Amino acid sequence: MKAVILAGGLGTRISEETHLRPKPMIEIGGHPILWHIMKSYSAHGVNDFVICCGYKGYMIKEYFANYFLHMSDVTFDMQNNRMEVHERHAEPWKVTLVDTGEETMTGGRLKRVARYIQDEEAFCFTYGDGVSDVNIAESIRFHREHGKSATVTAVLPPGRYGALERQGVQVAGFTEKPRGDGGWINGGYFVLSPEVLQLIPDDSCSWESDPLNQLASQQQLMAFEHSGFWQPMDTLREKNMLEELWNSGRAPWKIW
Repeated sequence: MKAVILAGGLGTRISEETHLRPKPMIEIGGHPILWHIMKSYSAHGVNDFVICCGYKGYMIKEYFANYFLHMSDVTFDMQNNRMEVHERHAEPWKVTLVDTGEETMTGGRLKRVARYIQDEEAFCFTYGDGVSDVNIAESIRFHREHGKSATVTAVLPPGRYGALERQGVQVAGFTEKPRGDGGWINGGYFVLSPEVLQLIPDDSCSWESDPLNQLASQQQLMAFEHSGFWQPMDTLREKNMLEELWNSGRAPWKIW
């Protein structure tokens, strides 16, 4: 199965990093968050990727073109103009990088890569700016079993602030960043059948608006519930939090 990953947005809410690089290339533990997402899919047997590039997309292309240089020791023989790569750390990946435009909306980006996925039985679709320990293999199985056009992973959003535990007006204690308000939200991990591409008219289409609403109204959208770890990287604070989890060896999304 293929996985389509959106990697072309401007990432304005984390401009401290994205003025230098596209958001999916922001590093967590020395690796782009895009690499972490792909490793998660690969751990569930998905190794064929279609990356929707846009803003500074050439940096993503250069990263994969020089993947061995990023991941391995290398010796440069300057006098003889020769390079030797030692202990190549290869991933079992096939990666197709597609320029989908800088201003294209999320649905439009998916439409632009249609020729790479339209003949598939189904494909995965996600964003290039968040990590999770969602069981992707189970979500694929769930999608095949229900037979509808689309599956969205439903998640409980992480709490942003600590909460007070109160007895009347007296503070009895504190709860560190409780989970959301109990409402499930779109977690951004989809399994889709190619017919959903017909719901996307052009570049100006946002996947999160008309297509998803149409699928829901047609009773073609099913929810795969994931109550585990899920964390987007929209701000520098969230980036630093993910970095801390990785460096401490407590990264829940590291399932490989």
